Amino acid sequence: MNSEIALRVVYVANIIVAGWISVTSILSPKLAGATIFNGASAEPQTIRLVGCLWLSIAILSILGLFRPLAFSPVLLVQVIYKGTWLLAVALPAIRAKENYPTGMAGFFVVWVCVLPFIIPWRHLFRAG
Repeated sequence: MNSEIALRVVYVANIIVAGWISVTSILSPKLAGATIFNGASAEPQTIRLVGCLWLSIAILSILGLFRPLAFSPVLLVQVIYKGTWLLAVALPAIRAKENYPTGMAGFFVVWVCVLPFIIPWRHLFRAG
């Protein structure tokens, strides 16, 4: 698959998933807490803040449809924060047999495993 096509496929997935999660988190944080975050009792403002982050990812992904390489750093940000969340939140919860957002964790695992093969590393780190 052409690298720009693969980037566009990832951007479309971001638009759909991050877009839906962001709108739900911003407009209905209680619903997002119950559904997306598996009953997390986080403050509504915290859930809205996370929604704003995901809305920015969705918006940058819309722009990435038109300039796939230029907006690829958003994918690197996703690998970093999703990987960090998996290591710092999901893994300890799994070990302690505590509740955690399993759907989100599953999606994050897929993204952390797939994105390193999609990210245009040469473009990101080329000199000049």
